[in-house]
Amino acid sequence: MSTDLSSSNNGHDTTFVKIPTIKFTKLFINGEFVDSISGATFETIDPRTEEVTARVCKGAKEDIDAAVKAAREAFDHGPWPRLPGTGRAKLLMKWADLIEQNAEEIAALEAIDGGRLYHFAKNFEISASASTLRYYAGAADKIHGEVFKTSGEFHAYTLLEPIGVVGHIIPWNAPTALFFTKVSPSLAAGCTMVLKPAEQTPLTALFCAHLAKLAGIPNGVLNVVPGFGSTAGAAISSHMDIDKVSFTGSVESGRKVMQAAALSNLKPVSLELGGKSPLIIFKDADIDKAADLALIGILYNKGEVCVASSRVFIQEGIYDEFEKKLVEKAKAWVLGDPFDPKTQQGPQADRNNFEKVLSYIEHGKREGATLLTGGKAVGSKGYYIEPTIFSNVKEDMLIAQDEIFGPVMVLMKFKTIEEAIKSANNTKYGLAAGIVTKNLDTANTVSRSIRAGIVWINCYLTLDSDIPFGGYKMSGFGKDLGLDALHKYLQVKSVVTPIYNSPWL
Repeated sequence: MSTDLSSSNNGHDTTFVKIPTIKFTKLFINGEFVDSISGATFETIDPRTEEVTARVCKGAKEDIDAAVKAAREAFDHGPWPRLPGTGRAKLLMKWADLIEQNAEEIAALEAIDGGRLYHFAKNFEISASASTLRYYAGAADKIHGEVFKTSGEFHAYTLLEPIGVVGHIIPWNAPTALFFTKVSPSLAAGCTMVLKPAEQTPLTALFCAHLAKLAGIPNGVLNVVPGFGSTAGAAISSHMDIDKVSFTGSVESGRKVMQAAALSNLKPVSLELGGKSPLIIFKDADIDKAADLALIGILYNKGEVCVASSRVFIQEGIYDEFEKKLVEKAKAWVLGDPFDPKTQQGPQADRNNFEKVLSYIEHGKREGATLLTGGKAVGSKGYYIEPTIFSNVKEDMLIAQDEIFGPVMVLMKFKTIEEAIKSANNTKYGLAAGIVTKNLDTANTVSRSIRAGIVWINCYLTLDSDIPFGGYKMSGFGKDLGLDALHKYLQVKSVVTPIYNSPWL
């Protein structure tokens, strides 16, 4: 592994990119940036340097109340749900254009707020977020129900109507992408909303809210309230005037969201709760390609990815060659400042996750797994961790069962296809899986046997606005992306009228 941590300069400037001035740190409610009612703020930390980037207004229950009131008014009496779909689409398209026009600034905020790679965000992720917005803009005027021929003398049809005020709670690992994954379909459906970004990464959500205002999204439709889960997040989950909650985060937090929703107005909830995804490599695989897939599957975004290929199963016969190739590639991986175009892996997003990942590495050593490479923090400042690979891992070890959410991969052998399927399913999670093989029968058999919401064959981390994304088992329920996501923000209303001159009257 090569390392270059020399280019940071206290979080204000770098050798590579000019750091933007932080413009928006207040709550965004009813189309305006406002202080929190309590006046409280919190610090957001640059994970490259551990320096304070900005102080952000800290939303609490009373701020959520104000945001919900604005969203409720905008839904019950405002123009947004009443616009024709083409009208909503026009504004969403304008917003998407503004996102792309400001890609450099958004990407820089991603880097200093969460340690994400600047050039990758600028050249790919921000554009992909704008594409998601355009995808749902294109669906906004195609929301329609069905007409039924009933068994009696009646005319019946369904209406698809926006569910109402939505509460979105998003995590810190991909703030811009997840912002638009949640906001885009719910806006296209005609909903209004209150969104709480993670306290670790609030800056991009606030900046994107500013761009929504410039695009002409009406006041009250989109409200962004930074804050902590125990206060602002809990207030969203339990609020009697919120009609649905969409949450991405941990299993523990997901349970709390469901409980609060059930104990309030029984609002529907959709949850995406992470995973411990298997990547199964069969002996007929191209070993070099398989090693590349395994490595990018775990090291993309420094392992802070819910679908990370953290459990890699390799068929006997190619294990030794694969392990050697994988370790070679991991040692050549470039860890460094996320603004450096040569960097492949930046710092973990915050100190809590940094320390958690290191503790799992130490636990893996104590459990008896063999550390092949990595395993250490790097540098005297910043939350950098070496790419880490364990072998001789047993399935009941903590590092093989828990979602570590960092650059830590475990390797395990298997003999038969049946053994591979059983091991892949030996987890409480079911978000994603990967298969590497040249045999179509093997690919079809395994993909139908693994209990996961998305299965990649000879690829990994391939996501698209049109592909539904969500989990089985304790990875949650309800899909993000695809038209499935649009429909979770719609309600079905059946309308029945008699046909006159009917013998039934």
